[in-house]
Amino acid sequence: MKQCQIGMFERGLALLIVLALAGCAAAPNQVAQAPEAVFYPSLPNAPRIQHLATIASERDISPPSEGLAKFVLGDETNLGALQQPYGLAMFGGKLYVADSRAQGLAVFDMAKRKYSLFSGVGGGRMKRPINVKIDRDGTKYVTDTGRDQILVYDRDDRFVSAFGADGQFKPVDAVISADRLYVVDIQHHSVQVLDKRTGKFLFSFGKAGSGQGELYHPTNIAIGPEGDVYVVETSNYRVQRFTADGKSVRVYGEVGNEPGTFARPKGIALDRLGRMYVGDAAFENVQVFDNGGKLLLFFGQPGDKLEGLNLPAGVTIDYDNVEFFRRSADPRFNVEYLILVASQFGPNKIDVFGFGRMKGVDYPPDDLSAGKPAS
Repeated sequence: MKQCQIGMFERGLALLIVLALAGCAAAPNQVAQAPEAVFYPSLPNAPRIQHLATIASERDISPPSEGLAKFVLGDETNLGALQQPYGLAMFGGKLYVADSRAQGLAVFDMAKRKYSLFSGVGGGRMKRPINVKIDRDGTKYVTDTGRDQILVYDRDDRFVSAFGADGQFKPVDAVISADRLYVVDIQHHSVQVLDKRTGKFLFSFGKAGSGQGELYHPTNIAIGPEGDVYVVETSNYRVQRFTADGKSVRVYGEVGNEPGTFARPKGIALDRLGRMYVGDAAFENVQVFDNGGKLLLFFGQPGDKLEGLNLPAGVTIDYDNVEFFRRSADPRFNVEYLILVASQFGPNKIDVFGFGRMKGVDYPPDDLSAGKPAS
């Protein structure tokens, strides 16, 4: 009897392996659809944003049969998992996540549905990367707080250069605009502007304070469609907008505990119409403002559910890689672009949302359904 049971188990195990391996070749190049659609605002309101996917490890992008095969064959523990992500960017079908605890960039290849960790070698080895920005040619600028430098890699991940002399700055984020690299310096409460190719210092703006033109613990930065620079000041509980040459234009937000205010703002991104997305680690959501500072919507919430955010940090917008998540969207919901949010803790790590419109639904003519580029 015992031998019979063992034989049945072995045959069952063999069948599982065969089925698992056989299913790998037919796997589609898209993330699987979520079991229950989550919209903001929720139905029956006209939805603007849908939660599409959560990415925390290689398992979340691997074909289900491949994940099963690794489990059966004993390789489940080798699946790459995010530890403490902060900044993120997408380029060429790949999601790059700055994982400070893993000391490298976690790379999720959405086309091949594979994971890898890129840490650099020699003079380009990372210590504590927290942000990454990618130029149009694939050049990567990694903000490394362990080295107090900006590390530069080409599109093939080869180390190019390290910007920042000893004591020059304490960089926490950077953004590319034309030939310039704007570097957020949290230690000196300023933004340093470098030549993006050579790292040569050009000029800086900001100083410690809470007046207009002053900064206090700036953490994240983005470029708007008009070319202006938007800086999140975590300790001033606001976002400040500057011209490309560092002249303060206006201030958005204030400290508070109500929608439209900030408690611990961090990540920031702007879409092509100038709508501003600001993540708040205390509210554990992302608020969306028009370019005049009017609150349009907020999405995400605390918790361990599908759409839960836990200390959200980096926020990025992507127009070029929507195809990899279309299958995750409701068939009636047309996704125009992606909003990706990194959570430093909790099970989700990276949440992918889609901005769009539901077919057959009448949308009011407001700042979320239509608009003009920011001026």
